[in-house]
Amino acid sequence: MASLAPSFGRGAMTNSFTDMKNAKVLLIGGNNTAENHPMAMRWVLKAQKNGAKIIVVDPRFNRTAKVADIYAQIRPGTDIAYLGAIVKYIIENKLYDQEYVKYYTTALYKVNPEFSFHEGLFSGFDEAKKTYNKDTWTYQLGPDGKPIVADSFDDPDTVLMKLKEHFKDYTFEKASQVTGIPAEKIKLIADTLVENRPGTILYALGMTQKTTGVQGIRMYAILQLLLGNMGMAGGGINANRGEPNVQGSTDMACLPHILPGYMPAPTDKHATLNDYAMAFGTTRTKQTIALLKAWYGDKATSENEFGYHYLPKRDSKEASQGHISIFENMNKGKFKLGLIFAQNPAVSTPNLELVWKGLSKLEMLVVSEVFETETAAFWQHPGANPKEIKTEVILLPAAMSFEKAGTMTNSARWIQGKPAAVRPPGEAKPDADIISMILLKLKELYKNSTDEKDRAILDLTWDYHVEGKEEIDLEKVLKEINGYDLTTGKLLNSAAQIQKAEPGTVSSGLGGLYTGVITEEGNHTLRHDNSDPSGLGLYPNWTFAWPGNIRILYNRGSADINGKPRDKDRALVWWDGTKWTGPDILDVAAKDKAPNTPEGSKVFPIADAKGALFRTVYAQPQAEKVSVELKEGYDPNIFKVAPILKEAGIADGPLPAHYEPKESPVENAFYPKQKNNPILREFRVPEIQKLGEAKDYPYVLTTYMLTEQFLSGGVTRNTPQLAELMPSNFVEMSKNLAKKIGVQSGDKVTISTARGKVTIPAMVTDRIQTLTINGKQVEVVGVPWGWGFKGLVSGDSINLVTNSVTDPNTGTPEYKACLCNVTKGDNE
Repeated sequence: MASLAPSFGRGAMTNSFTDMKNAKVLLIGGNNTAENHPMAMRWVLKAQKNGAKIIVVDPRFNRTAKVADIYAQIRPGTDIAYLGAIVKYIIENKLYDQEYVKYYTTALYKVNPEFSFHEGLFSGFDEAKKTYNKDTWTYQLGPDGKPIVADSFDDPDTVLMKLKEHFKDYTFEKASQVTGIPAEKIKLIADTLVENRPGTILYALGMTQKTTGVQGIRMYAILQLLLGNMGMAGGGINANRGEPNVQGSTDMACLPHILPGYMPAPTDKHATLNDYAMAFGTTRTKQTIALLKAWYGDKATSENEFGYHYLPKRDSKEASQGHISIFENMNKGKFKLGLIFAQNPAVSTPNLELVWKGLSKLEMLVVSEVFETETAAFWQHPGANPKEIKTEVILLPAAMSFEKAGTMTNSARWIQGKPAAVRPPGEAKPDADIISMILLKLKELYKNSTDEKDRAILDLTWDYHVEGKEEIDLEKVLKEINGYDLTTGKLLNSAAQIQKAEPGTVSSGLGGLYTGVITEEGNHTLRHDNSDPSGLGLYPNWTFAWPGNIRILYNRGSADINGKPRDKDRALVWWDGTKWTGPDILDVAAKDKAPNTPEGSKVFPIADAKGALFRTVYAQPQAEKVSVELKEGYDPNIFKVAPILKEAGIADGPLPAHYEPKESPVENAFYPKQKNNPILREFRVPEIQKLGEAKDYPYVLTTYMLTEQFLSGGVTRNTPQLAELMPSNFVEMSKNLAKKIGVQSGDKVTISTARGKVTIPAMVTDRIQTLTINGKQVEVVGVPWGWGFKGLVSGDSINLVTNSVTDPNTGTPEYKACLCNVTKGDNE
């Protein structure tokens, strides 16, 4: 998620599932809660029973839409258009929460006068490099290095006026022409959001899997800030993650651009720890040092920059090093060995030929899985000649989730401990044990090495085992994640200790994100007290929520500038005259500072401490600058001269703008000279990664998941009961399209794109209607993506034909919108 505060990793739900009942309105856009998050749906329905309105915006009338008060069918990839119209409506009619916007957002900050936006491009665009120079994406700063605050919202230099100017052309009528949603329905959505506060927003992959995914979520952030919904019970922005522990895997940095706990991963521009501190600020640097102490223990000292040189440095010229880049580089022969745990990219990756050919160029592929998936058996894919594939494949039998102990972190940031229900069968092992066995073998193989680069493995602490066994003691791992005061040997109680301590005297395997999860008092992930004195669904003693057991992030925003609850029925924290109190734990603001002080009024943990309506490049300066000469390597004086926090902005602009999907049947109605996101990078394997045009592929294809066949189907398609419930994939299409191509439900159709073609049975339905886009009829077809050639039930994977173009910030592919043709029959 593109969160309000990407520092500190707050890319999860700001609130919780149990808090949804407090909302007066729920906007569900890019998320089919009823089918993909059925346990969450109970809280949506509780809210509705309490009188809340449910708004669903989706390309098809799904099971969530069935219970909606307002349903809007939208053309895939156009969310920013209708959301921009709502933002325009709110600002022009001054329907925003004026006090909240004044005190808790950047609305009054003055923007650099050299900043501009013209014909779809922000200032600083480099046509040759397809990148932005962000030097103008800044505030006007005073002598103290802090943003200049205007006297009035109407000052033309203010963020609010820049926002108003940016969306001036986003009328309801124009948004309707782009999205297909009737103009009066967009206005109805806007009025419903304005008239029912607090309101919450639920989203998932339907919003993120686009070339404007990050900016789409930014629209949600801007909307919720204007309405004063951030930090409120029943408010916030809530990303519903697709698996029980997707949030946990994100927290642990299963991504190339971050370290565990969401600290930025260094690049070749950050050769020393000093460079890192100057680039990202002292707050993150102290977190990173705590992480390095957890990893390298006594081997991490001030003399060797706490082991900073052990960290690999990413290539700063590499625009993306994510999922698609891995397979592009694999096709280029840059990898010899692949290790794949609990992922099935031979189903889940767009443009599947990229995966099949990439894996065939490896010398060895190791897959750890419960079943033999399409990835483990990629050499059997349709059209393959196994004799020509030289890759040696090793399948490691992994334990199912209920066969292993540990913790799961859900979308609401609740870290919940669990025992193993049963032992794994046969030779199957939990992931932690498998990883440990590999690491210990590596240490053994490298033990006599004198190569400096191998010290990163040899110096790594690894003392997690149950005595006398190969099994990992997961509580030891949790304690390392929590962190220690190394001067006393005691477990840390809060992340604040990391910032207050001398660097190198504390450790934390997650940089403080989970600190407090297990203390000298005990393992809080095992707490099962389901009392809820507030009645707000906080359940403060049920397991533990990061950070610091705060249940609703940014909750300082639930109180006004004087510290009084903004909604007495949903009060979370308040100032009683001497201290902050309330049923939740105060977030961000200093707990001992009065509400109208700079420290006691902070709501958001970013460099300017306010909700970013304009996503600027900004460094929070030290209170007093100290002039020192920095030497090579670690210099403790760095903490006196580096900024406290430094924000780099978003790659494709400080404000969201509507761009068409890379493959689109129409031009960009807002910016005719700039159809697509201008900084989309070029494909690396163009002979596989092909693009189509509307003249050849006139229809829009989108993808989604099913309750019965979940994600890539690696488990569900091997479950007999689920295979019986959903034995075949299908393509949903309108009755108009079915009539046009002469098919009925059950007939086979061929879906073709520039990447290839698949054959799938048709499902003719009213759930998808023909859209009118700028006077032109546009057909949308939808296909579940969790199918492949293995399992008890099998079928063509739609990801053979989807597009591998990605969002320039996250590297997330544009699964949700590409061009296709649909014809009757099997056109093999």
